[in-house]
Amino acid sequence: MGADIAAIVMPPRYLRPALSLLALFAAALALPALALVPDQGAVPPAVPTAAEAPVALLVDLGSGQVLHARNPDRRFMPASVTKVMTLYLAFELIEAGRLDPAQVFAMSPGIARDWRRKGSTMFLDSGEQVRVDDLLLGIANVSANDGAAVLAEGQAGSVAAWTRAMNQTALGLGMTGSHFGTPNGWPDEGRTFTTANDLVALARAMITRHPDKFGYYIGRAGLDYKGIAQVNHDPMIGRVPGADGIKTGFTNESGFSYLGTARRDGQRLVLVLAGVENGRLRARLARGYVEWGFSSFDRRPLFAPRAVIGTARVQAGNARKVALKAAGPVAINLPRGSTAPLTATIRYEGPLRAPLAAGQEVAILEVTAPGVAPARIPLYTAEAVETAGPLDRIVNAVAGLFS
Repeated sequence: MGADIAAIVMPPRYLRPALSLLALFAAALALPALALVPDQGAVPPAVPTAAEAPVALLVDLGSGQVLHARNPDRRFMPASVTKVMTLYLAFELIEAGRLDPAQVFAMSPGIARDWRRKGSTMFLDSGEQVRVDDLLLGIANVSANDGAAVLAEGQAGSVAAWTRAMNQTALGLGMTGSHFGTPNGWPDEGRTFTTANDLVALARAMITRHPDKFGYYIGRAGLDYKGIAQVNHDPMIGRVPGADGIKTGFTNESGFSYLGTARRDGQRLVLVLAGVENGRLRARLARGYVEWGFSSFDRRPLFAPRAVIGTARVQAGNARKVALKAAGPVAINLPRGSTAPLTATIRYEGPLRAPLAAGQEVAILEVTAPGVAPARIPLYTAEAVETAGPLDRIVNAVAGLFS
């Protein structure tokens, strides 16, 4: 099998002169699947400098298009942004029936010795019983180090077992540039690290796989627990329209970091910052990046929701092709006022092999335009394709002679 591609018929005003099949194939081979390569030389002046944000990444989550990137694969210590992986793992366990928000865990003497009143806290005490629901709210909104440790030990039996599960989950998401040594990001001599691209993958998984849990637990103004009111220090919540926040981080070793998101008019942007000098600068950069992302581009719609975008070849199935759809509307961001022509290509490892389930992710729609990073939108099978029976194989063989 090899990389299959197909030119897409675009709406007429967006259509670029067709490339030959050979040229399309060469273009597909020249660009690794799912590589996000921004045009770093075309960053508008409004974007902060490297001195202000050594690591920065702004992505349109719906299209996967990178609007701006600086050192997206550089490893850094995420500090409390680590807790996003703890939250995501908890959401996965709840979905699998292995964790219940109504469960009650107690702070063991060992966890109390290591984590009672250490850094950001829910003010838990040794032997105190607390619901998983409250632990998740505390971890998400007041960065509770004690809450993360209690959750880890309570569900997995030990903090070490929980961090092993964190790392297995990260690998499952393709976060190959990350490793977690704690459930909360406390300094651990560099054993905990991540990259901006990995954090965007984590944010995408959390938002798309667990939208209800994301909406319930993430982005509150603060937490009032045991009569102690604390505020969420996220720099965008309540200040940037459509902002959900996600998580801030800080240690002396890591500097100030941030993973945040905002949604307007059906478009969701995700932002990563790391290595920022102070909290005030982090807040200014976070707001500036997101506002720049929403205001500096025209979001050009290409395909309506549920539209069939193209087809992929199928081998050994009861059909020779399968229709492909995106999960939602398809759009690309172009610099404000741009009339650049677009090229769209479906790319997949093919032919696909039956059986295929309906809704199975099998291909990527790549939309390119001069001067901007490509948009890469996952495509899914519009219907199931069963394994070919004897008659299907005969029909396919005959059809293949004339195709």
